[in-house]
Amino acid sequence: MSAGTPAPASRRTPTVGDGVKGLTAVVGFLVCVEFASGILQGYYTPIFSDIAGHLSIADADVNWFEAAQLIVSALVVPPLARLADLLGHKKVLLASTAVTALGSWIMALAPSFTTFLIGSALQGAYVVWLPLEVAIIYRRTAGSRQQHALTRRAAAILVGALELSVIVGALTSGALVTRTSMTVLLALPAIVVTLCLVLIWFGIENVPGTQEGRLDVRQFDLSGLGLLTAGIGLVMTGLITIRLEGPGSVLAWGFIVAGIGVLAGFVQVELRQSEPLVDVRLMATRGQWPVQLCAFLFGMSVLGAQIPLSTFARTDPEVVGYGLGASASFVSTLVGVYVIFMAVGAFTLPLTARLLGDRRALVGSALLVAVGYGLWLPLHGSTLQALVNMAVIGVGSGALVAALPAMAASAAPPERTGFVTGMTNATKTMGGAIASAVFAIALSATGSLDTDQGHAPLSGYLTVWGLCAVSALLAAAALSRMPRRGGVSLTPPRA
Repeated sequence: MSAGTPAPASRRTPTVGDGVKGLTAVVGFLVCVEFASGILQGYYTPIFSDIAGHLSIADADVNWFEAAQLIVSALVVPPLARLADLLGHKKVLLASTAVTALGSWIMALAPSFTTFLIGSALQGAYVVWLPLEVAIIYRRTAGSRQQHALTRRAAAILVGALELSVIVGALTSGALVTRTSMTVLLALPAIVVTLCLVLIWFGIENVPGTQEGRLDVRQFDLSGLGLLTAGIGLVMTGLITIRLEGPGSVLAWGFIVAGIGVLAGFVQVELRQSEPLVDVRLMATRGQWPVQLCAFLFGMSVLGAQIPLSTFARTDPEVVGYGLGASASFVSTLVGVYVIFMAVGAFTLPLTARLLGDRRALVGSALLVAVGYGLWLPLHGSTLQALVNMAVIGVGSGALVAALPAMAASAAPPERTGFVTGMTNATKTMGGAIASAVFAIALSATGSLDTDQGHAPLSGYLTVWGLCAVSALLAAAALSRMPRRGGVSLTPPRA
């Protein structure tokens, strides 16, 4: 069907007149989905030690759950984002939610470490939810003069709901862990995700993708998918091996070099494809590469630093001379402060954009993240200092989480919005996965966080915070290269 041929009435894409009018209801349903996402992201953190006891494993083995989920998240986003553009965003959102629900139920009923690991890996499919939701909103408002502003507003609402539900999840699991069985406790997030299936099915209309009828495999880049999977799989295998055996492992570096070689071949294959899985040319445009590079660098701190911050807070200063000696309840409070200020950053982004300009507001947000982690270097001796540091980091992080998918969508063709918004999460996840391995190496000579082998040195934590600050500074530099015009508007339209 050509671009100028009207779509049949039964497959008509919503127009401005009906799409914008019903946008509030759609955003309301998507808020429920992000509520479930926040539950998943906040629920397990306070009870990981209890999960370890339930599965009869060491606390250090919990890191495998994080690694498995990051690997799956990095692998699934590009193909799911491409399928969303071909088949429709609702269909892929529904499918990814079903996989996430399955993984959550496996975790709830898991009798062993291996089973729980499989469930945790499957649960990683939720990472594509927010990019798909932004793409749904962006396509629904197509043709409106307020499209960018409406997308930005909706993204801020979704991120705000996400961050607030992280607090709800953390507080809920912490309050119930001693009052019910572990099976019942782990079943609650599975129930929430399952309910999302019903909400998506009935609450979101199906906007067709670019592929009419059944999917033609010739329209889907299977060779690219295979190379991408192999390349990321080899790199991640190498990083996990470094995490276990240390940076001197020849096998680990062999995996990484092989993975980089496969990814280089993947780029060459994609450049020759008429319908690539990853549109390399689009990713290299001036409107995309600063956003995607920022997402990668931002992922290093927002995903990679979670465990080091938690272990530092729980370290007893009377034993090793540093740490906060905090209880699990204070760690929940620290998480709560962080996500509250993330919500503040997301909701106040339009105001700061109006005062400073769009690009300066985003660069300033990245600089806030750098300042926050920089503050950890001299100020890490009290709980008050920790709370202030995380508040500063949270404001900058919240603005970036809200803005990156919308920025990517605004600089892409309509048929590629699902792809570019999904890639912001894929690159962010890859940044977090790489940082996770690097930080683990910094904290222990073997790359392990196993506390049975002793506490990590303070220099390791200083290295983590320093790398997070540097990555945020580089993200600010990347954002400064965005085009002055043509990007998403972060300010509300004037009357």
